[in-house]
Amino acid sequence: MKKRIAWILAVGCMLGMTGCGSEETGSTGDMVYAVEAGSAGEAAAQENGFSYNSVTSQADALMEVASGTSDAAIIDLLMAGAMIGEGTSYPDMVYTDELTTEEYGVGCRKDSDLASYINAVFAETYADGTMQETAEKYGVQEALVEQTEAEYTASEDSDVAYIQEKGTLIVGITDFEPMDYKDESGEWIGFDADMARVVGEKLGVEVQFVEIDWDNKIMELNSKNIDVVWNGMTLTDEVTSAMECTNAYCNNAQVVVVPEN
Repeated sequence: MKKRIAWILAVGCMLGMTGCGSEETGSTGDMVYAVEAGSAGEAAAQENGFSYNSVTSQADALMEVASGTSDAAIIDLLMAGAMIGEGTSYPDMVYTDELTTEEYGVGCRKDSDLASYINAVFAETYADGTMQETAEKYGVQEALVEQTEAEYTASEDSDVAYIQEKGTLIVGITDFEPMDYKDESGEWIGFDADMARVVGEKLGVEVQFVEIDWDNKIMELNSKNIDVVWNGMTLTDEVTSAMECTNAYCNNAQVVVVPEN
C-alpha cells in the first residue's frame, strides 16, 4: 500500500496539470460530481462549471460514486492514492484528470503564534529525518515539501502559552486517509495525526483529536472549540485570509475519480 501511494504521487507530479483520462471524462457534459463541502474539490468544481453534489467528506464522495448517486468524485490526490485501486476500499475506481496543483498547510487562529511554533517543529523534524520517516510510514514521502530553518517567535497574546496552560492541543480533523484516520483499535493515526502528536509532545501537552464539519472549520477555530486545523488542508486564498497558516508541508492536487469501466 505504501509503495502504491508513493507511485501514484510520483505519477501525479509527472502529469502536472495534464489530465490522464479521455476528453470525454474531462468534459462537464451531463456528469454530476460528488465533492466535500467547503473543500478545494468543491472550489475546483465551481471553477470548472461542473454540476455537483456537496457531501460531508471525501470518503462520502467516493461512496456516492460507488452507489451510482454521482458519476464522479473530486478528491485529493493523496487520498486517491490510499483509497482507490487494487488492494484498497474501492478497487474498481481510477483517477483521471488532475484539475489543480496545490499545497497543504496547518491552520491556526488569525495572528496565533502557534503557526510559528509548528513551523519551527517542521524545520527541526525535517532536518533530523523524523518528518521523512513519518511520511514513509504512510506512503506520502514523494509529496513532502522541503522545510527551511525556522525559529519560533512568541506573541504578546500567546496561543502557545494558552495551550500549555490548559494542557491540551485540540486538533480539528476529518476521517481522511492517509492524513488522519482510525486504526483497528479506534486510535487516530496518519501522517498529520502523527506530526500533531510530535508538536504536542514538544509543547508538553496532550493531543486531542476532534472530528469537525469541514465546511465550519474556520468557525470551530475562532470559537476555540479547536486549536488547530490539521487535516490535509489546502492553502487556498480563503484559508490563508481567515487563518494564520504554517509553511506548506505537502504537495497535492484535486483529481477526478470515476468507476474503472
